[in-house]
Formats: sequence, structure tokens, C-alpha cells
Amino acid sequence: MLREVSLEEISDGRLYTLNDMAKLGCNDCAGCSSCCRGMGNTIVLDPYDVWRLTGGLGVSLQQLLAGHLELNVVDGIILPNLKLAGDSEQCTFLNGEGRCSIHPHRPGICRLFPLGRYYEEDGFHYILQTHECEKQNRTKVKIRKWMDTPDMERYDAFIVDWHAFLKKLRERLLPDTGAGPKQRETTEAAPKTSETASETDREALARSISMYILQQFYLLPYDTSRDFYRQYETRMAAAKEWSEKL
Repeated sequence: MLREVSLEEISDGRLYTLNDMAKLGCNDCAGCSSCCRGMGNTIVLDPYDVWRLTGGLGVSLQQLLAGHLELNVVDGIILPNLKLAGDSEQCTFLNGEGRCSIHPHRPGICRLFPLGRYYEEDGFHYILQTHECEKQNRTKVKIRKWMDTPDMERYDAFIVDWHAFLKKLRERLLPDTGAGPKQRETTEAAPKTSETASETDREALARSISMYILQQFYLLPYDTSRDFYRQYETRMAAAKEWSEKL
């Protein structure tokens, strides 16, 4: 989920890499599950999360959607996210002791917290969000260790590729306002029927993109006994070819 904010507004202002240390250690979150409550639909899953969850729990995505996950529009595209439940709006994977019941298989956003990603043209840096985790006196931990994910270089490369692919598709869904001020004024002054037709076309395109993404990268089962990245690369090659025809 994208946010248009300044680094100074949400972070300590530093840009981190995998081998940097950051104040992340919080005594294994003892006595706290604040970040597992009231998150809305912000814990969005990527294909690696689905591969990890379905393999770790031995269930299909359809089974997860029947209880623990839901679908929502994220910046114009429908994607799965963790579902919340109860008056406290807590993650459905949170157990009676306030602990994560899927901790070894938890999604990437959960692993990342309270870090965030600051995307640039050729990749991203990690940032330390300063207003998210309630724990005080956190200790320094190497980011690579904090993420607790094998082969982090491949994982980060996947994150960059997935982000860029979705960004390109989302740009296709933006209204076409023309090339210049005069043309833009003409577009804005066009009859409402033209605006409606254009909006209808964008809605149809958004549905088409969402259905393809869901089927190609989420609903089509992964072989969880095989390397994720090779399966993803095969699917992405086909998806990029498909997207060029839109």
C-alpha cells in the first residue's frame, strides 16, 4: 500500500540497507500485540506471502479466504489482505495469549514492521518508522536478521520487481488528461457522456487487471516443495507479455 509522505514525517530520516543495524529489538514483543490490531486492510499479501502461508499451513488460498483473508482494492487493484475480527479488530491469526499463531510463516509486511520501504528508481531502501511501534527502549538489530527470510537478496529483488509491475499497471488506470494545458482544459470541459465512457473503460480495465493478477499470482496453486522464485519468474514472464497487449 503506497503512501505519499515525507521521510521526515514518518521516519528517523535515515536510509538503511540489509546489513545496517536499526532499533528494532523489542524483547520478542512480550506483553504486546498492538501492531496486530486495528490495521484495517493494510496487511496486503504478495505472491511470496501466499507461497509461504499455503506451504507452511498446508492449506489453499481458497481455504484462507474462507476465514483468515479477504480481498480489497489496493491502489486500484484487488489484492488479498489479512482479515480482522472482533471489537478490537485483531488479526484472526492472533491466539488467546496475544501471540501470532503463524509466526514462522507470517507475511512480509509483518516481518518488516516497524520498518518501511522507501522506493527509488532502481530499488528501495529500508526506513525506520518512528510513530508505529509502541515499545520503548528498543535494541539494535541487523535488518537482515530482523526480516528472518532466506536468501534476502533474491527476496528483495522479487519485491522490487513485483512493486514495479503493479506500479506500471496502476499507471494504466489513471485518467488520461491529455498532453498539455489546452488539451487538458478541453478534456475537462468535454460532455459528461465522454467522461462516463472513459470512466467505464477504466473500470473494465481495472476488473480485467485484477482478475488476471488474482488468478496468475494467487489462486493458481504454487508447488510449495519447489523454489518460489523460479515459479514466480515463469508466471511474471507470461504476465508481462499479457500486460503489453492491454
